[in-house]
Amino acid sequence: MKRTVKDPEVRRKEILTAAEELFKNHGYVNTTVEAIIQRVGVAKGTFYYYFKSKENILDALVHEIVDQRYEEYKKIADDSKIRAIDKMRLMLRGDNQFSEKENNLMENLHRPENRELHERINIEIVLKIAPVFAEVIEQGKKESVFNVEYPLETLQFLLAGSQFLLESGLFKWNKEEQAKRMQSMQTIIERSLGAAPGSFSFL
Repeated sequence: MKRTVKDPEVRRKEILTAAEELFKNHGYVNTTVEAIIQRVGVAKGTFYYYFKSKENILDALVHEIVDQRYEEYKKIADDSKIRAIDKMRLMLRGDNQFSEKENNLMENLHRPENRELHERINIEIVLKIAPVFAEVIEQGKKESVFNVEYPLETLQFLLAGSQFLLESGLFKWNKEEQAKRMQSMQTIIERSLGAAPGSFSFL
């Protein structure tokens, strides 16, 4: 039987897609390299040609998700026709829609077995997305709507804090508790950025 030879990028994508599906259904911790190999239907050597380990796949998926967000946010940040506060609304509230694939994966991050995946994504968001927000804050300073001495560092604290308290799934807040913390987050953001009260009421 003749062996099917596929384009390397196609094969790599197949492995990533299979791993993502298994992580979603069984969790990152419970998914083995062997399970990924069986799902794709490739030899073990083929798998290790593209990825050194399961952790290597995790990194690839994380960067894929964060890079997509980065592109969406950077497009907004670079638009000179949009005011800074409107850029913040678009980036935080989400007039920009992410792919169904990303949304499905993100929904599964709160599962205990996906904790490592969630944490990796949060770290990459702080490192890669915060600088884009900082660009918008710098614009807002010129427009006199923000007044903050350390835009990047402030954004990193805000992102890390909100992700841990509101998005990690660790605290299992009920709707009322979540709403109160969102209101508190609004106040914290406004005061941290030197913005007028109510500026972030869209949250």
